[in-house]
Amino acid sequence: MKTGIFPGSFNPIHIGHLALANWICEFCDLDELWFLVSPQNPLKEESGLMEEDKRLQMVEASIDGYPGFKVSNFEFALPRPSYTITTLRELQRQFPDKTFQLIMGADNWSRISRWKNHEALMSEFPIIIYPRKDYEITIPPQYANIKKVDAPLLEISSTFIRQAFHEGKDIRFFLPEKVREIYPFFIP
Repeated sequence: MKTGIFPGSFNPIHIGHLALANWICEFCDLDELWFLVSPQNPLKEESGLMEEDKRLQMVEASIDGYPGFKVSNFEFALPRPSYTITTLRELQRQFPDKTFQLIMGADNWSRISRWKNHEALMSEFPIIIYPRKDYEITIPPQYANIKKVDAPLLEISSTFIRQAFHEGKDIRFFLPEKVREIYPFFIP
C-alpha cells in the first residue's frame, strides 16, 4: 500500500493543507495520505505552538469523512526532537506492508541539507515535492525516487493564519468549518 506522509505542525491546519493533500492523494498514485502531526520541528522555534493534542484534534476534525486521509500522532511517542528519517524508518519497521512516501514543499526541499541524515532520507524513501512560491525545485539525477509535482500553488500558511488572528481579522474561510466549531477563538 502506497502511503503518503504529510508531516507538519498544523498550527493550525487550514484549507491550503487540505486542498494540497487532496490533490496529492488523488493525482499522485497514493492509496492513502497520513497527516503526521509533529510535536516539535527541530528547525523551528516552539514559541506560539499550540498543544500537540489540540493540533491533533483539529486535524482529526478537518479530515473526518474523507476516506483517503488519516491522522497520526506517531511522533508523539518517539524521542524528541522528531527527525524525519527516524520517524520514517520506524514507520517502515512497524508497518512493513506499506511503502511510505514523504510529502514536502519546495521551501523545505531547499533546506533539505539541514535535515538529519538527509542523504539517507533521500536514498531510502520516495519524496513528493510540491511547489511553493519563489522556490525552485532541482532534484539531483541520482535520486530517481524523488519527484516534483505540479500541484496547485496555494499561498496560505499557518503563520499567516496566526498573524491575521492576532490582528483581529476574520479568517473563518481559511479554516475548515469543523476547526472553527472546536476552536471558535479563530473568529473575532
